[in-house]
Amino acid sequence: MEPYSTALYWIVIVGFIIAFALAFGIGANDVANSFGTSVGSKVLTLMQACVLATIFEIAGSVLIGYKVSDTMRKGILDITMYKDEEVLLMLGCLSALASSAVWLLVATFFKLPISGTHSIVGSSIGFSLVAKGTKGLHWNTLFTIIGSWFISPVLSGITSLLVYWIIKKLILSKKDSFEAGLLALPIFYGLTIIINVFSIIHDGPKLLYMDNIPMWIAIVASLCIGIITIIVVRLFVVPWQKKKIMRDIQRENAVNFNIGESCDPTPEGSPKRSNRNSHISDRQITEANEMLPMDKSTKKYVFPFSNSDKNGYTPANGNNQIVESVMTPNSSAVPLIVSQVKKSNGNGDVEMQEIGEQETPQVSKLFSFLQILTAIFGSFAHGGNDVSNAIGPLIAVWLIFKEGSVEQKSETPFYLLIYGGVGISVGLWLWGRRVIQTIGEDLTKITPSTGFTIEIGAAFTVLFASKIGLPISTTHCKVGSVVFVGYFSSSKKGVDWHLFRNIIYAWVVTVPVAALLSAGCMFLLQNVVSY
Repeated sequence: MEPYSTALYWIVIVGFIIAFALAFGIGANDVANSFGTSVGSKVLTLMQACVLATIFEIAGSVLIGYKVSDTMRKGILDITMYKDEEVLLMLGCLSALASSAVWLLVATFFKLPISGTHSIVGSSIGFSLVAKGTKGLHWNTLFTIIGSWFISPVLSGITSLLVYWIIKKLILSKKDSFEAGLLALPIFYGLTIIINVFSIIHDGPKLLYMDNIPMWIAIVASLCIGIITIIVVRLFVVPWQKKKIMRDIQRENAVNFNIGESCDPTPEGSPKRSNRNSHISDRQITEANEMLPMDKSTKKYVFPFSNSDKNGYTPANGNNQIVESVMTPNSSAVPLIVSQVKKSNGNGDVEMQEIGEQETPQVSKLFSFLQILTAIFGSFAHGGNDVSNAIGPLIAVWLIFKEGSVEQKSETPFYLLIYGGVGISVGLWLWGRRVIQTIGEDLTKITPSTGFTIEIGAAFTVLFASKIGLPISTTHCKVGSVVFVGYFSSSKKGVDWHLFRNIIYAWVVTVPVAALLSAGCMFLLQNVVSY
């Protein structure tokens, strides 16, 4: 085929349009892997997550996206079969783009997180079966991918669970969990930096001349940067965060939750106080509950219950809520809103609903900073990896069109990486909230500490799998970590198992559905287009 054949301009133009739609779908679906838990734990707002994701998705696409720029070279297909049939391969790439885009958009509509990688793999298989039959398909690679459906979520879940167990033993179960968290904070920062810096340096960005760096240099550099991080965090960040967090907590404790004067001694049963309580939001109830003390022996929340208390108490009618004004350490009278009162134990205390190990507001704020850091690194890695799913077939179409050969010897064009990164960002902004809600809110309740364990566990698993050559899905890793940590940090009722079952169904059908869509598209193009 002659390069720049004008008769094939339409394939290139349509390819660019569909590739943008596919990037849009990946942005709306897969970017939830990076920031879903951060939004779910209320560490970031949806707007903040979108801004950070836009920056680091595009940065990852440009700096490391070239490494997997053409999914045809991942071992699924033998492209040498298409020698002297370049147009047939271009039509196949067009079919792969279209089918993957349709399936990702459908899954996003139903708020189901699926794998963009597996979508493009299934699509590649589908058009190849129509064009060349089973010839040239590498079935061992396909079976490995099927195995990764089960391996990746379990491995990621176990890794995250191990990190959570360490945090629980070293911090959450301590009498002064805040001080324990401050002592452990430099170590967590250092480990996070070491893991993520190594993932960037080892076989890193060609634009930064890191593609030929030996592994030992990557290990030494990562350890040195990690140790420096530990020292800096211990000397400067820990004192600053301690002062800031204590100041923020004192300010929050002084907030009157729209109940009225905190020391208003309204008599018990007063309809005036009960009416005030009727407009209290769930968020206010949750925040107030988090300030309650917890009996370490029973792991139940309790609060002083006394008729003679000078501040008084008033049970709200119909929903067993109690409004209580108590004195905080900084002598601010704070109205506490307590839900789900179970019973009085006869000693003047009321036992509250058991909800697992307590994460104090101070500890939550400590892990908030770490979770943002891990989410940023995850977004960077996602942009570098999954931009190939959006524009890999497009790059194949462009290079075949430009060179007139299936060998595609040229480097991945810089502008196509930017194009894919922008498409991913647009999808996130316009539709990403759907799957972010599934990952971060609907599947289980996420706090900053559990969110951090989910982020770091999934990131470590993806890094480990990529280094040993195991094809793995970031979606599967993140969902596995969410379910494992959600189950063991609260109870099995803490996970929406119906939603999880639907997600599993979506995973299993991704490859065959994408393959069928691609096969149908390829069959149509072969019978319509003359070549």
